[in-house]
Amino acid sequence: MATTVQRCPWCGEDPLYTQYHDEEWGKQVKDDKTLFEFLILESAQAGLSWITILRRRDGYRKLFADFDVEKVAQFTSEDIDRIVLDPAIIRHKGKIEAAVSNANIFIMIQREFGSFYNYLYQFLPNQQPILNNIKTMKDVAPESDESKLIAKDLKKRGVKFFGSTICYAYMQAVGMVNDHLINCDFRD
Repeated sequence: MATTVQRCPWCGEDPLYTQYHDEEWGKQVKDDKTLFEFLILESAQAGLSWITILRRRDGYRKLFADFDVEKVAQFTSEDIDRIVLDPAIIRHKGKIEAAVSNANIFIMIQREFGSFYNYLYQFLPNQQPILNNIKTMKDVAPESDESKLIAKDLKKRGVKFFGSTICYAYMQAVGMVNDHLINCDFRD
């Protein structure tokens, strides 16, 4: 008799989505390269579904210098014009321009705090990930006090396409908050 795997229902049956759910979502990320990757991806997701971005992740990786923040920060208007023509990503010029601008802000934050990770975790209680006890999907909040504070601070610094709801999705993606349902096999 086969045992069934319990997952959060939002990922459905799509293999790309279930792999993301099982291997990445809610798992704590400490390295700034991955934190930058998700900053680009979550900002691109604004107004779209996450699966749309996941399906284009390799395109983003290729066009955004394997998420090398120093290289992205140096992108020129010619680079942006070239990228916006590539169907491998979401071709929204404003979001692409924001990714370059956000890369420069990301670097400034790294210099100020030693790492982007250090910056982010100053907003969390005891500088530790938040483990929520979620029973059903309707119990998952679209934002939190922490996501509001981070988004407000980042906006003040000039970060674009990163409001409190996108910030909360980012926090879930990089394991700053764990919103796996309590009966999910991938909770810890």
